[in-house]
Amino acid sequence: MKIKTKDKVKVISGKFKGATGTVLKMFNKSDRVLVEGVNIVKKHQKPVSGKEGGIIEVAKPIAVSSVSLICPKCQKPARVGYKLDGAKKRRICKRCNQEF
Repeated sequence: MKIKTKDKVKVISGKFKGATGTVLKMFNKSDRVLVEGVNIVKKHQKPVSGKEGGIIEVAKPIAVSSVSLICPKCQKPARVGYKLDGAKKRRICKRCNQEF
């Protein structure tokens, strides 16, 4: 995947279109990402030995195809390209060639 943990992303489709946040966790097998402050749902939880029950809000993962990486230089959603630097492979912004 072209997106990694702690990257700043913008949601480009779905119910939360236009929202921005940082990636908290990656789910590589299901191609999903957990973005801070996006896709918050309410969960009804029963009380279990010491924990209080009630309605709590939980962040759920969204599809990686629904988010776009934000370039640190131009501050816009950008496509990701790669540049080989010797033995290292670096991610770059296709718009301004800035390294992520």
